[in-house]
Amino acid sequence: MQRFVHVLTGALALVAMITPLAHAEPPPNPHTILAEVGKVASANGIDQAKAVEIGGIRQWITVRGRDRHNPILLVLHGGPAAPDLPNRYLFEGPWTDYFNVVQWDQRGAGKTYELNAPETVAPTMHADRMVQDAEELVGYLRKTYGSKKIFALGHSWGTILGLKLAERRPDWLYAYIGVGQIINMREGERIDYDWVLNTARKAGDGLAVKELEGIAPYPEPNGTLPFEKVNVERKWSVHYGGLTHGRHSYDYWENAEKLSPDYSDTDFKAIDAGSAFSLPKLLPEMAVTDFSSLTRLGCPVLIFAGRYDYTTPSEPVRRWFERIEAPSKRWVWFENSAHMMYAEEPGRVLMHLVQDALPFATAARDLPPSTAQP
Repeated sequence: MQRFVHVLTGALALVAMITPLAHAEPPPNPHTILAEVGKVASANGIDQAKAVEIGGIRQWITVRGRDRHNPILLVLHGGPAAPDLPNRYLFEGPWTDYFNVVQWDQRGAGKTYELNAPETVAPTMHADRMVQDAEELVGYLRKTYGSKKIFALGHSWGTILGLKLAERRPDWLYAYIGVGQIINMREGERIDYDWVLNTARKAGDGLAVKELEGIAPYPEPNGTLPFEKVNVERKWSVHYGGLTHGRHSYDYWENAEKLSPDYSDTDFKAIDAGSAFSLPKLLPEMAVTDFSSLTRLGCPVLIFAGRYDYTTPSEPVRRWFERIEAPSKRWVWFENSAHMMYAEEPGRVLMHLVQDALPFATAARDLPPSTAQP
């Protein structure tokens, strides 16, 4: 027994000598850590990142899921040119238990911006061309992964592409999911402006009131949204929680991008460059968006609405939703969210994707066959 104690004591002493040396090594790169943690390890899963030919240019997508037999969920990011890929590590992992999630850097955005000469892409920067991109991408996904239908989820600007996709190709969709839906852009901007100006007045915020009154009328009498005025309005709307409830800035989300396992330093620069390239070209079309006359959809529709969302206010969306005819429709309030529901209530987003969307694929009984090989 005494000999055992001496041996154990010696072993502990050896560990004590080794441990400081191990601690002296530099810590692993957080990008590497998150990439390894987020890796799809399932033998039957999909974990791909690639450029595909869509609309005559190379466009970047990722496809991730723990079971290739699960339905595809295509995410149409907002902005314009604000890809979700850099932040997907914050919310996408649990989705991949139930869906094969496709992130797509749209024309003029992020990695896709990097892949193509801006002077070549510039003449094509129109909403209709990007809807065609979405159609081509869905066609590619259906063919490559052996799926008759997919889910399309649009967020903010992406809801314009998503709703037009649902209008044109309802037979390709299990359901359309609008998160922070845009229906009548001008009305939404007017509601947002009135709200933030009144909020600033109640708060006694003289600087905010001065700057907001300085951009009146907003929108312009002819309905346009000058870029400079949008910047001022958004500055104060974000400050008062119209983007993220209870937060005064967007820094938390942009700072989280810096840990992304998917984006390099060069890619991060492309986010800003792509936004500066895309927004002036797409804003005029975005400003006149109005789906008020759309009264019928041929696929199920789900709307996820933040109770405090003043970036895309819910009032005109709710009126439209009550009129729309569809095979099925469901409205879901996120009571603790503004516009950034993935960040604000990620658990409830997952729950409603599984509870309210997934059954449409289960009921269709046409999920990809086990022999499908991308």
